[in-house]
Amino acid sequence: MKAQTKKIQLVWGLLLGIIFGFLLQKSGVTKYDVIIGQLLLTDFTVLKVMLSAVVTGMLGLHLMQNLGWIKLRPKAGSWGKNAVGGLIFGLGFAILGYCPGTIAGAMGNGYLDAITGGFIGIVLGSGLLAAVYPSLNAGILKKGYFGDLTLPRFARVNEWIVIIPLSIVLTLLLFWLETAGL
Repeated sequence: MKAQTKKIQLVWGLLLGIIFGFLLQKSGVTKYDVIIGQLLLTDFTVLKVMLSAVVTGMLGLHLMQNLGWIKLRPKAGSWGKNAVGGLIFGLGFAILGYCPGTIAGAMGNGYLDAITGGFIGIVLGSGLLAAVYPSLNAGILKKGYFGDLTLPRFARVNEWIVIIPLSIVLTLLLFWLETAGL
C-alpha cells in the first residue's frame, strides 16, 4: 500500500509541476526582461504572480489541513538560515536575472542564457554549498534559532485569524496593482 501511495504522490507531483511550469511560462515570468523589470520596479508581473501563489497556497494548504487531507510540518528555522539563504538567492538572482523557479521554466523554454548560465550556476552553487555546509551549520545557520514558529503560533491564535485578514490584504494589493496598471 505504501509503495502505491508513493507512486501516486510522484504522479501528482509531476502533474502539478508541469502545470506550475506552464503557468510560469504563460504569465511571462520566465522571461529575463520581465524579471529585470521587476527588479527595476517597472514591471510588477513577478510580484503579482507571487502574491497570487501565496494567497492560493496559504488558503489551499490550510484548508486541506483542516479537512485532514494533509499535515503541515513547518521546518525549523533561524535568522542565520534566512540570511545565508537570502544572500545565496540574491546573488544568483543578481548574476543571472532568474530565481530557481523561473530559471527552470526558462530552461524549459530553451533560453540559452538560462540553460548555460543557469545550469552552471546551479551546479557550482550546489557544490559550493555542499562544501561549506558543515562549517555553516556549526555556526551561522544556528544563529537566531526560532524553531518551527509560525505567525499564528507566535500570536497564539487560531491560524484562520491570521490567514483570512492576510489573504484579504494581499488580494486587495493585487487588485490595486492591476487597476493601477503596474
